[in-house]
Amino acid sequence: MNEAARKRLWEDYARLKTPDLREKLILEYAPLVKVVAGRLSMYLGYNVEYEDLVSYGVFGLIDAIDKFDMGKEVKFETYASLRIRGAILDQIRKMDWIPRTIRQRQKQIDTAMKELEQRLGRPSTDAEIAAHIGISEDEFLDWMNQVKADNVISLNEYVEQGNDISSEKSSSSGFDTPERVIEKSELKEMLTEALELLTDKEKKVILLYYYEELTLKEISRVLEVSESRVSQLHTKALQKMKTKMGNYIGILDS
Repeated sequence: MNEAARKRLWEDYARLKTPDLREKLILEYAPLVKVVAGRLSMYLGYNVEYEDLVSYGVFGLIDAIDKFDMGKEVKFETYASLRIRGAILDQIRKMDWIPRTIRQRQKQIDTAMKELEQRLGRPSTDAEIAAHIGISEDEFLDWMNQVKADNVISLNEYVEQGNDISSEKSSSSGFDTPERVIEKSELKEMLTEALELLTDKEKKVILLYYYEELTLKEISRVLEVSESRVSQLHTKALQKMKTKMGNYIGILDS
């Protein structure tokens, strides 16, 4: 459906609000749910089925359609993406399926990485982190796969606290306040420093995923490694970047 047809559909729905028109909007924007679910699945790894994320996201899409105001001068895709992501994360949080042991392992990894970086003056290797914690390198890789689930907490905080649709409208004038200019400058510097903490492969995964927007499978082909290895590299990269960016790490999902 082209933009003109979409606009007519929205205008008809705003005027009539019939179940049939609502169903047409749901079907038209269903692919957006798959995009958002796909991006979140990168954080969650194999802990949650992709199909489950999609099903949770559909509720967010329906909510977005019901509450969208065409007069707000905000693109529906922007508004709906936030609603879809929020619905997925809310459902996961309600399920409370992240075991306490995984949360504890997340903290152990974070602490080990910070302590080693302070002592060594450089990013630590997998082997060094594993030794510092007192586990084998294979066990550490298993831990890294498991703690992806815990990343959903920081993502949820980012959605609730920072990524508000009003920001798109407020910045539409094209002018930034001095505070926003300073914040952007600090964020850019922080991101540059954080990328320097990564190995070449980790950096490539971050750049290909967030800037080139390649899928997990596409990145695995580019780097000539397995999808599970790309997933491990992504998790390790985020762990390293978190030590430099703190709560700003959520900006990568915006």
